[in-house]
Amino acid sequence: MKIAVASGKGGTGKTTVATNLARVASLEGRSVAYLDCDVEEPNGALFLKPEIEENRAVGLSVPEVDLEKCTACGACEKICQYSAIVLMNKKVMVFPELCHGCAGCWLVCPVGAITEGFRETGRLHQGHSGPIAFVEGLLDVGQAMSPPVIRQVRDAVDEVDLTVLDSPPGTSCPVIESVRDTDFVMLVTEPTPFGLNDLKLAVEMVRALGIDFGVVVNRAGLGDNKTTEYCQTQRIEILAEIPDDRRVAEAYSRGEMAVEALPEFRQNFGALLKRLDQRVQKRQDEISQRRPVR
Repeated sequence: MKIAVASGKGGTGKTTVATNLARVASLEGRSVAYLDCDVEEPNGALFLKPEIEENRAVGLSVPEVDLEKCTACGACEKICQYSAIVLMNKKVMVFPELCHGCAGCWLVCPVGAITEGFRETGRLHQGHSGPIAFVEGLLDVGQAMSPPVIRQVRDAVDEVDLTVLDSPPGTSCPVIESVRDTDFVMLVTEPTPFGLNDLKLAVEMVRALGIDFGVVVNRAGLGDNKTTEYCQTQRIEILAEIPDDRRVAEAYSRGEMAVEALPEFRQNFGALLKRLDQRVQKRQDEISQRRPVR
């Protein structure tokens, strides 16, 4: 089961929900992987405190041109959709910062003048937090594209009972890369006008992707009831409400997880995990029923 934890805006408690859910699942005896896909600002390690066993560079395949072999035919320029390789005055120029690593240019080169090179865009940290497999991506400062790093975070672990993907905030390409091909998306929000506005954007995103989803309201009781009313109107299930409890904030400030600092929260997150099991199983049953019988 692959569960993505996302939000329309930062600061709603995404990492709080993701790390506590992973911990509770591991305490129930499940094999769990926590993937921190917020590669521009990962902070899951502050709470899970993993032992890092591998630290390696990740990046993109980029073209390297042998100008002596190049015939300036322009085939590489024609296939590139991002202007990462262009022909100017019969000379091929490469702009690696624009390259998406699609491999098209060296595949179409008729004389083999273009080969595959490598450009580092970030680091991948991999290890364990107790029984939880931990993977964290960290985008290098100044790099513009985080999806390639996110893809390598997602590919770094084997299949387990539960994979929790801690997504970046917002609704842009990095978030879509994080939530794609998951079984369920939990949208974490807070009951404030800003929280509701960005929740609506996130709902539009997951509906466009066709992924089943539900909402977790963090700091419940802090604001008004408009978030609840919106979810009722849109027929969106509120999977859990995390109360606006000072003790949770104090534990968070110490780098402690709520399920460890406050025992009653273990029951709350256990109930959330059980509800996720039910939603994913129901979705899988619906998909199976729609498949044609051969």
